[in-house]
Amino acid sequence: MILTFDTYYFDNKAKTVCVSFENWSDNIPAQIYSETIEGIADYEPGAFYKRELPCILSLIKQIDLNQVNYIIVDSFVVLNDNGKLGLGGHLFEALNKKIPIIGVAKSGFHENKKNVKELLRGDSKKPLYISAIGVDLENAHEMIKSMHGNYRMPTLLQILDTKTKERKI
Repeated sequence: MILTFDTYYFDNKAKTVCVSFENWSDNIPAQIYSETIEGIADYEPGAFYKRELPCILSLIKQIDLNQVNYIIVDSFVVLNDNGKLGLGGHLFEALNKKIPIIGVAKSGFHENKKNVKELLRGDSKKPLYISAIGVDLENAHEMIKSMHGNYRMPTLLQILDTKTKERKI
């Protein structure tokens, strides 16, 4: 099973959604998990993980991790060329380095060239920025590239984004 997570913030709350699927080419989620929590940390530049990691770790308790092969986060795994961990890297550490994490970010960092591979999908001229830990970056890039959909964002990541922003709690 593959999991992908995203969190949406509103009114001092955080709504975290996880879409699970079996194969990289799937276009329909196997299951969707959701949780809204209150009292989240403020955003801290360069330490986004402090805000979002607790949300993911709370929701992940609903899932049997023994069945999970990969996790995708809407963020970076590594933030710069020196190897500073981003959200995905901190999640990898929190899960005892047992599940490979792939980051799919929508914008790049000028300090992050060695640990990121750009991915153009569909007719988009704007790349996605792929980073990974626990799996080779080239393999991670190919897995995200192979995901269903003709547009910049793979179908299941677009479904995740839509579900995350729905205000139903």
